[in-house]
Amino acid sequence: MKQMQEEIYPVALTIAGSDSGGGAGIQADLRTFNAFGVYGCSVITAVTAQNPDGVRRVDMISADGVRAQLEAVLPRLAVRAVKIGMLGTAENVHAVAEVLKNTRIPVVLDPVLVSTSGSKLMKGDGVKVLMEELLPRADWVTPNIPEAQVLLGRTLQGEEAYAGAAREIAKRWNCICVLKTGHAEDMAEAGDFAALADGRVFVVTTPRLPDLGKAGHGTGCTFSSAIAAILAQKQGWKTTLVQAKSFVFGSLAEVAVIGKNLQAMYPPVEDYDDLVSITEYA
Repeated sequence: MKQMQEEIYPVALTIAGSDSGGGAGIQADLRTFNAFGVYGCSVITAVTAQNPDGVRRVDMISADGVRAQLEAVLPRLAVRAVKIGMLGTAENVHAVAEVLKNTRIPVVLDPVLVSTSGSKLMKGDGVKVLMEELLPRADWVTPNIPEAQVLLGRTLQGEEAYAGAAREIAKRWNCICVLKTGHAEDMAEAGDFAALADGRVFVVTTPRLPDLGKAGHGTGCTFSSAIAAILAQKQGWKTTLVQAKSFVFGSLAEVAVIGKNLQAMYPPVEDYDDLVSITEYA
């Protein structure tokens, strides 16, 4: 029988949508938390009917429902980090921002605004409310290129533009911004641009894997939830970046077969930290 320990187990909270196919969203977040030895709890913002072939239906949870979940979890569980993914509506953004504004818990915001294919994932005034109410509360922000373009209101292309965008977001909202460029055709390596609030920018790279197609579904969710899990263990920013990037790389390198001719990223057995490089961008 396991003996009770006085030390509280690290806890992380994910606020995101449910992916019935298991590749992204709440399912990917909780799987990642578990892989890092972190107890995961959740606030569900949407229920999707989807599989790796596509999304068939999305049912949004009301803002009152989102708020009720948050108010049930936060006062009782010793949450050390929060990951925020798909919120979907301005009302949900406002509800989350309002509940979190009086907490000191580190927040990792994956601003799910636009998919890498260009589909809009935020309704109405959601982007405006996110920029005004939730981004100022975030400690880490992890946009992809289309999302960074929405936040900054301009097109981005090329390394200098990516580095500049990450720096601008980090300074504007006083956070660490990791601009994910894994889908950029003009990048030789699988590199992300990480900007600190003090203006320094770092390039975080791993070797580029072959195109895995649908097996790459959920990389953004996995990356941001890995950051939250590592922060829940009270690690510094550089260790957090290396381990999160390594985890995503390993999850793609060690894909699991989940159906006929179907693979999905899955927590790796091996440690790939040595394949992650962090260099300051000139």
